[in-house]
Amino acid sequence: MTLPEATLVGVPAAMGVLAAATPWLVRRLRRDAGYVLAAAFVTLAVALGLAARAPLADEPVTVSWRWMPSLGVSLTLRLDGLAWLFCLLVLAVGALVLSYTARYLSEDGRHGRVYTLLTAFGTAMLGLVLAGDLVLLFVFWELTTILSFLLIGTTGPQAARPAVRALLVTALGGLALLVAVVLLTIAAGTTDVAAVLDAREEVLASPLGPAVAALLILSAVTKSAQFPFHFWLPGAMVAITPVSAYLHAATMVKAGVYLLLRFSAVYAGQPGWSLALLSVGLVTAVLGALQALREYDLKALLAYSTVSQLGLLVAAIGVGTTAALAAAVLHTFAHALFKATLFMLVGVIDQEAGSRDIRTLSGLRRVMPVTATLTGLAGLSLAGVPPLIGFVSKESLFQGFAGAGVFPGAGLVAGALAVAASALTFAYGTRIFFGVFTGPTVQLRLYEPAWPFLAPAAVAAAAGLLLGPAVSLLDPLMRRAVLDAEPWGTPPSFVFWHGLSPELAMSAVTMALGVSLLLARGRTDVALRRLPRLGGTVTFDRTYRGLLDLGGFVGRLDLRAAPGPYLVRPVLGLAALGGAAFALTDAPGAVSGAGDGPARWVVLLLLAAAVAGLAAARSPVAAVGLLGTTGLIVTVWFLLSGAPDVALTLLLVEVLTAVVAAFVLRGPASYPGRPGRGGGALGALAVAVAAGCAATGAVLALTGRRAPSAAGEYFLRNAEPQTGGSNVVNTILVDYRGLDTLGESAVLVAAALGLALLLPGGPGAPARGRLAEAPYAEVLPPAYRLLAPAVAVLSGYLFLRGHNEPGGGFIAALTAGAAVALAQLAGTPLPRWLRGGPLLAAGLLLALAAGLAATLAGRPFLTPLTAPGGWPRTALLFDAGVYALVLGLTVVVVRRLGGVRSASW
Repeated sequence: MTLPEATLVGVPAAMGVLAAATPWLVRRLRRDAGYVLAAAFVTLAVALGLAARAPLADEPVTVSWRWMPSLGVSLTLRLDGLAWLFCLLVLAVGALVLSYTARYLSEDGRHGRVYTLLTAFGTAMLGLVLAGDLVLLFVFWELTTILSFLLIGTTGPQAARPAVRALLVTALGGLALLVAVVLLTIAAGTTDVAAVLDAREEVLASPLGPAVAALLILSAVTKSAQFPFHFWLPGAMVAITPVSAYLHAATMVKAGVYLLLRFSAVYAGQPGWSLALLSVGLVTAVLGALQALREYDLKALLAYSTVSQLGLLVAAIGVGTTAALAAAVLHTFAHALFKATLFMLVGVIDQEAGSRDIRTLSGLRRVMPVTATLTGLAGLSLAGVPPLIGFVSKESLFQGFAGAGVFPGAGLVAGALAVAASALTFAYGTRIFFGVFTGPTVQLRLYEPAWPFLAPAAVAAAAGLLLGPAVSLLDPLMRRAVLDAEPWGTPPSFVFWHGLSPELAMSAVTMALGVSLLLARGRTDVALRRLPRLGGTVTFDRTYRGLLDLGGFVGRLDLRAAPGPYLVRPVLGLAALGGAAFALTDAPGAVSGAGDGPARWVVLLLLAAAVAGLAAARSPVAAVGLLGTTGLIVTVWFLLSGAPDVALTLLLVEVLTAVVAAFVLRGPASYPGRPGRGGGALGALAVAVAAGCAATGAVLALTGRRAPSAAGEYFLRNAEPQTGGSNVVNTILVDYRGLDTLGESAVLVAAALGLALLLPGGPGAPARGRLAEAPYAEVLPPAYRLLAPAVAVLSGYLFLRGHNEPGGGFIAALTAGAAVALAQLAGTPLPRWLRGGPLLAAGLLLALAAGLAATLAGRPFLTPLTAPGGWPRTALLFDAGVYALVLGLTVVVVRRLGGVRSASW
């Protein structure tokens, strides 16, 4: 592995480690941890910049590991010019925001969550732009959605609704991207991003090509807050200012822009793609600018400004010419600089003056001159005034829009709308300065904040000022990014002065109109108040509430006090499906081996008697006992059928079920017993008969009627030679289908979390009587002390033998769980280390470690590895994870149902 490749792997890995270590840093350094995190971001940016010298010379750096070879999916990281541009924004703006956060946050607060989420979000964005595989890109895309939801929600209860709006809207885009990934993989025949982009002709010729384009556009416009999905972004302004600065300047909203730029290599110049993006972008740009001009809250103004500027970027990408894409790339960079500056300075004003309302702020330039200067520079860059970088990028946009050729006259229409949006931008950009810093000074006791608070904004503002005249310094990076977005183009040179040109005239018209709007502020405000607001929130909320109400209505149909009614519809549905399948298929022939030997008939008669007794039982204790008896009889049937693993598992499950029932039935138990003589009894009888007939039909149709499947024969033939284990069931679970088992393990964790929340047993829960206080209290404690060591040894024995004999992690954990349940029944406290939460976490980590070990060894995820000498195997580590997960779930249930009052679980 070369040094650039090692850097490409090391930087995202270091970001992940940094995010994991952030809580520890915050505990040690409190809010000053932001400076350490900022320094780490800068260091990683420098390291990645050194590795980016090859991509800037048209030699992308790529590192790949096999992930899911059967699907052709790899863990691929790819660094080219476009990816490096966005990595630079993520890391550089992230460093500024983190250092700003170190002084924005209070000294005595608990800030670990904010810092951790900001760092994790930067990690996810870095993974998104470096992803060289479509599946990996989608994974990081969804991570940004989840983390942005959590970041917006850090403010408190008032952020709940805006956070949910942002989550649902961007999750809609995530679903669209998922479908696009599937269709694009089918059309291109690969998930490798570089190969997909090279297969442009195949994708465009495919009948799936238009659908992929539409889905990519939907994904991008939801993420980048384009009309009509714009409403989530202004609502997200409830987040603290550092979150707004990072999400809305460099990261979250730029993810959609990155997606469109990346796939411009396939769709640039296609009529449908161009028309859709140009229309959506320009409409959003104008409407967003109008709404920004009517806002008085500075953060709301900047939010709608972001919507408008993103609209210009989307429209420029839609034009699809090399000049327009070059303008989009440069304006993406410029927007990150001036918008990050403005957000940070609005936070400074809010902290010092206690308000963000322009109507209550006036004359602050006299008491905060440095803040006024920095705000003026950023506002002028936003307005597109020379010599700032915003002027250069705005002129480039005008040049790109003037060259639009989507339809006859498209250049004229696009140019006019771009000038209108930019004139409105000039008006609200300068209004920020004149509204806050000019006029009479109302708050005379204010003073300039300390320089560490202003320094991050000063760095960004100075960069915007210096890089305007010196924009040619960015030429290598920008040209390379444009070529990665449109490989066949010849990007223009990026210079400050183009001479007398149409775009210069458009800039002059923009500034003239903007000055006119600024001077006529009173009349402009009156006119804007007459216009309808750029809404969407009310419509979304009504739709959301309607869906919740519909779900509530459907749920109330099954809201019954007794469990019986819940079973009616699913049981009848399954019976109907089974009957239909039985009727529509060929009649079954003779059943082979269904009733061989008298032992099976004895078991069958015993099972029928137990079920009949269960139906007639009136006592809950009798019902539980008979239910367990049916399970034990079925266990015998499995033993007779040669399935010891299944029999042992069922036996242990029945034991634990009986224990859980004992916990539940401690108090005054209400048991419905048999239905009465009326319609209820007849209905229950009808449902029972239908279910019984369906089950009988399924047994007749499926038992002994087919030869072993190809998969079954493969496992029976190859399990021992390939895995070294003769227990085929266990090898399937941990060697062949480990990913399925890992998914089921995650379900166990989710179930444990739900049970910990739903079942009583928290620190405020009332105490419940102990079973050891019952008449058998004399028996259980000594029985536990006698049996516990033996059960522990048996559990370990079953665990170690599972690869070759009946046993394994699942069965061994159920055995240990029986000992845990017995301890609770006996009233014996569990050891302090035996807690459900740590066990669940350890189990999941062990299972993941077993999979990652294979990945690090260059093998597919979860491929079993064997140490020299044949022992130990990573499959054993994976099985240990399953053991810890099952035992952890058992501990959670037993402790909660046993009435243990504890904050931990």
